[in-house]
Amino acid sequence: MQPTLSFSQAQFQRVRWATYTILVLAYMSVFFHRMAPAVVSAELMQAFEASGAALGSLAAMYYYIYTAMQIPAGVLADTVGSRTVATLGTLVAGIGSILFGLAETLEMAFVGRFLVGLGVSVIFVGLMKSNTVWFQDRIYGLISGLTLLLGNMGSVFAAGPLSWLLGYFSWRSIFVGIGLFSLLLALLSMLLVRNRPEDAGFPSLRAMEGKPAHARRERHWLLDLRHVLGNRRIWPGFWFNLGMAGSLFAFVGLWGVPLLRDLHGLSRDQASLYTTASLLALALGTLSLGWIADRLGLRKPVMLGSALLYLLVIAALLWLPWSPGPGGILLFALLGLSGSGFVLSYACAKEVCSPALSGMAISLVNTGLFLGAAIMQPLFGWVLDQRWDGQSLEGLRIYAAGDYHQALWLMLGFASIAVLAALRLHETRGRNITIADH
Repeated sequence: MQPTLSFSQAQFQRVRWATYTILVLAYMSVFFHRMAPAVVSAELMQAFEASGAALGSLAAMYYYIYTAMQIPAGVLADTVGSRTVATLGTLVAGIGSILFGLAETLEMAFVGRFLVGLGVSVIFVGLMKSNTVWFQDRIYGLISGLTLLLGNMGSVFAAGPLSWLLGYFSWRSIFVGIGLFSLLLALLSMLLVRNRPEDAGFPSLRAMEGKPAHARRERHWLLDLRHVLGNRRIWPGFWFNLGMAGSLFAFVGLWGVPLLRDLHGLSRDQASLYTTASLLALALGTLSLGWIADRLGLRKPVMLGSALLYLLVIAALLWLPWSPGPGGILLFALLGLSGSGFVLSYACAKEVCSPALSGMAISLVNTGLFLGAAIMQPLFGWVLDQRWDGQSLEGLRIYAAGDYHQALWLMLGFASIAVLAALRLHETRGRNITIADH
């Protein structure tokens, strides 16, 4: 019997990691689309003759639809499953990216960006839902960190490497290429992704561990959604993500490069090194904090410490006389590292609700992240426009130090929201508190 068991385990591992790999590749494209506008901001301003507010709105279109789709994404993940979600999501995102790359007008660019946001909006929740049924609870924090680490490689590619590619290819060609890659992922998702082990002929994880199966939810999903929305223990994660992750992604994903260009005279390639440092630190931080939280068996202290450090880094950007060089790169790296604590919000969400509703719970806290970014990106640009003195260079608006100083106050306020939310988190000690685990 042992050889049969060994073969079964090997098959299980292959299916599990094939599912995970395809979904993570799709998730990397999510991060690429999220962060790419920072590097191509000058090209977009020139191509569409856009103001700061218009550029912010174009970039934030991704976040608008992403925010609106998070609760539906959770419902879809819990009902139709990750396979369908990933297939349709990558298909729509691929079409949107191609359309964005071919757009000749600002209005058409908005349509393309809208479709990209619509498509990728369901990928992350589908991936995290898949992780809940393919990986054990005791390593969920680590798997979440690994997922964010790999996803952030997409954002890293959208910084320094994208800047380098722009020296050889147009921004339009790059977005068309990413769109074609997304269409390939849609095909792979349909062929290889499985919603849960049972769909591939394996027993559930709990059965493998000799534990009773979780009770299945039989009532209508609207009642389940109402139950999730009424769970007060989930909401601190929503506000935590809105304040910290939302403002971080808005800054690194759009306004960080223009700030370095206008205030310190850096070229796009030079400025992208700073945002790359933020994104690399964010990626490594999500993996590290997920592992630390699992080892400690605690979530709240790690998230609170992360939020406090993030607040201090924003304060340093505002008031310290930092300049380009090692010190500036370190400051941007600390910005990404401190913001990585948001990865634990997903573990907290799934640990304070029924396992069958984990997709909806994760989508709720994820909504906070994208609502925060959707508010921050255009608001940051609007504040810059209010103080703009009319200076421009080759169609690009040039903003002064005072303009950016006022806009950074917004980030400080958002960071304060994250600290207050962290104080309200319910400690789960790494276990689902709604079930008795035997």
